[in-house]
Amino acid sequence: MAESQTSQAVNGIEDDRFEQDLKEMLRDGPVLNDSSSTVQSGAMTKVDSVGPASIKPPLYTAGMQRSQTFPTSTGSPNMSARNGGGTNPPRPFSQTASSKLDSIKEWSLNTFKCTKQLLAERLGKGSRTVDLELESKIEVLRDTQRRYSNVLKLSRALTNHFYHVVQTQRALGEDFAELAQKSPELQEEFNYNSETQKALVRNGETLLGALNFFTSSINTLINKTMEDSLETIKQYEAARIEYDAYRTDLDTLQLGPKNPQTIPRLEEAKRKFQLHKDKFDKLRENVSVKLQFLDENKIKVMHKQLLLFHNAISAYFSGNQSALDTTLKQFNIKLKPTGDSPSWLEQ
Repeated sequence: MAESQTSQAVNGIEDDRFEQDLKEMLRDGPVLNDSSSTVQSGAMTKVDSVGPASIKPPLYTAGMQRSQTFPTSTGSPNMSARNGGGTNPPRPFSQTASSKLDSIKEWSLNTFKCTKQLLAERLGKGSRTVDLELESKIEVLRDTQRRYSNVLKLSRALTNHFYHVVQTQRALGEDFAELAQKSPELQEEFNYNSETQKALVRNGETLLGALNFFTSSINTLINKTMEDSLETIKQYEAARIEYDAYRTDLDTLQLGPKNPQTIPRLEEAKRKFQLHKDKFDKLRENVSVKLQFLDENKIKVMHKQLLLFHNAISAYFSGNQSALDTTLKQFNIKLKPTGDSPSWLEQ
């Protein structure tokens, strides 16, 4: 009986504790029959689980805040125009841009006229201004340049081949000298041939100096003096095409009807024709003068160079070393020292 009463008392205490715990849980927890409080409690639970620092405002709120932070634009030309202000009004084209456009337009028109004139000449439908005497001189100059260029090509080849001959003679003389030391029974013969090759090398180097001077002078005459005259001739031929193009344009306007609309064009065509005529006459005179000076210079240069070439070649192959040296002194040709450099003991 006593044990049963004790167990009932313990069970009663545990029931009282369970009821108190249940009441506390119901007091602290959400109301089950209130849906709004359930949603609100769930939302609070989510916020607590993420943390207050990561809470982001709604999108429309963030957009409103960003729009409020934008600075007000005052530099727009349209807004400034509407407001009646504006510190940077649109500027018109500058005079430099206008002049560039005019030059491009003038160049395009001139190119069109010259191309039309050139095609008409090639098709045999246009007239061409020809100076027979000057044209013959120009053709002679171009033919002379072609022939002299071939001479320059051959003289360079001769110089190159002869250089290898001299190098071979030098190597041969050195081998003869070495064999003379190692072959006592043929020492005299090897020494004789070695000295002969060394003499040929000395004379060959002298002839190489003359040949190099010859090719250098011919190259200057062809690629500098003649080329300068040919460049002026190219300018003259371009001016001739322009002159014929504007002359044809002027003739066409003069043969056309005369009315208030064509008179300004006719006057402008006369002005441009006169400009190109003056340019053409000036270049024609320059070409004539340059061709005359070129012919005189060519005679002087070639007379000197051909005499040098003849004397040097004749003296070398005849074995006349003194005549070869005299030839180089006559034309003021100085040879670079090609011998072996002295050793440090000799220095």
